Amino acid sequence: MTDKLDKGTGGARPAAAVSKDDGPASVAPAVIKAIPVRHYGRYVSAVVVLALVGLLINAFATAEKIQWQAVGDYVFDSTVLAGAGRTLLISVLAMVMGVVLGVILAVMRLSKNPVTSWVAWVYIWFFRGTPVYVQLLLWFNLALIFPVLNLGPLYKDEMVDVMTPFMAALLGLGLNEAAYMAEICRAGLQSVDDGQTEAAHALGMSHGKTLRRIVIPQAMRVIVPPTGNEFLNMLKTSSLVYAVTYNELLRATSTIGSTSYAVMEMLFVACIWYLVITSVFSVGQYYLERRFARGSSRNLPPTPWQKIKVNMMAFSRERSSTV
Repeated sequence: MTDKLDKGTGGARPAAAVSKDDGPASVAPAVIKAIPVRHYGRYVSAVVVLALVGLLINAFATAEKIQWQAVGDYVFDSTVLAGAGRTLLISVLAMVMGVVLGVILAVMRLSKNPVTSWVAWVYIWFFRGTPVYVQLLLWFNLALIFPVLNLGPLYKDEMVDVMTPFMAALLGLGLNEAAYMAEICRAGLQSVDDGQTEAAHALGMSHGKTLRRIVIPQAMRVIVPPTGNEFLNMLKTSSLVYAVTYNELLRATSTIGSTSYAVMEMLFVACIWYLVITSVFSVGQYYLERRFARGSSRNLPPTPWQKIKVNMMAFSRERSSTV
């Protein structure tokens, strides 16, 4: 019996009309040629953005008062490298202090004891509500309130000798960071289902053991990403310790700039080192997040290096097949 759908243009039959009983004389369906939609707005916006970027680069490159040779001369200067090392040191120590104290404050905030919960809330309220710059100046001028640090038989000394620029910078950055880390840790601890704690208590675990072995490992998946962002922010916020005369990266470059009259060039040098340090720690943050995401995701997305390896292997196979 003749199928009525055989009367299509050129004798071609739709794919739905081809049955299993058709013989080798059956006509293949026509190939559909898909024409992609052209997005002219994207092309125009890309050209405009590239033109603006080109104009900005040209403005900096052709600036007559900027000596770009000085940027290359001072990038690896010993004073600049020492300042970058101090920036890294104060950032790491302040972040460690902030994380440790933040975990303690988060546990205090979630405690059923109203006194400890209230003290933690007041701490977070104060340090999140006042600028870091003001806190640094308060610590640096603490000798106006406490001329002598007297800890009884343990320690006694003049506050001016105790509150050095390094100590003022460490306390100002670390204690301020603890307030933000307390809220991050509290959010991570509350993200763990209460059934996990109840199951651990049913097995006879104490509250502290449950927190260390059950709750905190699961909360790390939520805590790690914002903590990495906080550390990158700490690297940049460390430039504020310039106010307490701590000789970090910005102060070191500014000192060179004031003596060599290359102020803008030394600011570019500081930007280069800030970008290098933050980029290195951004890579570390990426792999740390992948490590703690293993328990929540069955198939982790490939890393950039894995993508490069896959593309290289595909290219080599393609090349060998064409030879």
